[in-house]
Amino acid sequence: MGSISPFTKEQLMPQTEMLEIKKQKGDLFIGLPKETHFEEKRISLSPDAVAALVAHGHRIVIETGAGEGANYSDQEYSDAGAKISYDIKEAFACNIVLKVEPPSLEEIQMLNPQTVLISALQLKTQNKKYFEALAKKRVTAIAFDYIKDEHGVFPIVKSLSEIAGIASMHIAAELMTASNGGNGLLLGNIGGVPPTDVVILGAGTVGEFAAKTAIGLGARVKVFDNSITKLRNLQSCVQAPIYTSTIQPKTLQKALMRCDVAIGAIRGKDRSPVVVTEEMIEQMKDGAVIVDVSIDRGGCFETSQVTTHSKPTFSNHGVIHYCVPNIPSRYSRTASVSISNIFTPYLLEIAEEGGFENAARFDKSLRNGMYFYHGILTNKTVADWFDLPYRDINLLIL
Repeated sequence: MGSISPFTKEQLMPQTEMLEIKKQKGDLFIGLPKETHFEEKRISLSPDAVAALVAHGHRIVIETGAGEGANYSDQEYSDAGAKISYDIKEAFACNIVLKVEPPSLEEIQMLNPQTVLISALQLKTQNKKYFEALAKKRVTAIAFDYIKDEHGVFPIVKSLSEIAGIASMHIAAELMTASNGGNGLLLGNIGGVPPTDVVILGAGTVGEFAAKTAIGLGARVKVFDNSITKLRNLQSCVQAPIYTSTIQPKTLQKALMRCDVAIGAIRGKDRSPVVVTEEMIEQMKDGAVIVDVSIDRGGCFETSQVTTHSKPTFSNHGVIHYCVPNIPSRYSRTASVSISNIFTPYLLEIAEEGGFENAARFDKSLRNGMYFYHGILTNKTVADWFDLPYRDINLLIL
């Protein structure tokens, strides 16, 4: 007796394969409000990036004057296809709002519920009210300083660190001139004149680009870091013999006593460690220059105090200190192009995938950057810092 099949004759016949239908490509509606944060001159999209997005059918609203700090006119954005708005609320009413600095509490009030906000988070400068206001609006928020790609690199942080590293040497070169109160030294190597001595603390991206720039100018460079791996990487990146050392107080003090420029580029987990004490700074040459790039994390020189672009320096123990936390904003055009080049592919990908939620499902780097999903806090660091409830993003996006 034959066994009875659980399938009908029709079910046993070859079936048409059912493929998953790809999500419909979505059109984005992006708002770029003018930055209101003190001395912030950058903008998230350049006119060229706007033209590329508009060519793909996306709509962009830019508040009038938003690009002025980076020397982009309303006319350039208008020619690229953006709508120039004279009403700040219109830029904040878009589905996606792009900013450089985090929005203020007043700006959060202008966001529509369920908006996608892409900006920096700058956790150390935030308070609990900021996160409560975003939760109330059920915002999905991405911090570009938390976006990490498949290679484990934070692309925007790395790009801005490269700018800060190169800029730190240009700034030091300016401050060493006699007209700026320095010793009248040229940062370089002139025949018959001893080269300038530069000490760099930290062998990360900032330290690497500061070292490359200093070596390119002909200075004698010494780099200190407690990571041998980072020092090895630096030696292979910088195609010139370079002095490297772990941070040992006696060796560091000797190097600081002889140097003309000291660059601070050490980032700690929460706060930058103070590796240069006030006693060490007292021993430095009169007119020597300190550029503390890690001041946004508290600084790694004991005498460092936050300064501004309009009043960038002060003198302590005869040493000129430059401690502006937002160095890339000084080079607003370069920084804007750099941020824009990273944002544009992400925005095109979000549209290709049929909206932000689908893009986040497949793109881990977007999930890494997300700290709010429809008003639910999804970043453990933020939750621990401010004692707020948190949910794992991977359990929310399935």
